[in-house]
Amino acid sequence: TALVVIDLQKGIVGRTCAPHAATLVVANTVRLLSAARRAGVLPVLVHVGGAADGADRLCPEADQPLSRSSVLPADWCDLIPELDRQPTDLVILKRQWGAFFGTDLDLQLRRRRLTTIILCGIATEFGVESTARDAYERGYNQILVEDAMTGLSAASHVDAIEHIFPRLGKVLRTAQVGSALGA
Repeated sequence: TALVVIDLQKGIVGRTCAPHAATLVVANTVRLLSAARRAGVLPVLVHVGGAADGADRLCPEADQPLSRSSVLPADWCDLIPELDRQPTDLVILKRQWGAFFGTDLDLQLRRRRLTTIILCGIATEFGVESTARDAYERGYNQILVEDAMTGLSAASHVDAIEHIFPRLGKVLRTAQVGSALGA
């Protein structure tokens, strides 16, 4: 089993989120990381970043394309210190929403013979959902931790939790996952 933490980085945790505040997501993720490390579950810390000019990111034509109208702060993609990154944690840098495409996440999980991922992070309807859909298509068992993720809107978070995630894996809460990990 691996605990895959999506985009808990300096440039993202400061955004307005719903229905859960980013501070709650961070606190619940810290609890999960502590339990995971004690239980021998691999922490995977995923963050998004790339070239300052965005040339290494996906940019297909879209009705509402992502824009980078300003220069991001130098520490924008740095993982937040609360995650207490350990030398044995796997760190994945992605350049798009999902953590599998264009990274070695799948390779690293398969080399370790890991078949289940516990998924949390920000934002539910972007990085978390994209990763969950890709994990499903790659055959991973998934546990999606509802109160250790949050969206950019309450409606999009709830839609993913109620309509998408139950088809991809098991939707649980931090206390349930922590208990299963022996916390």
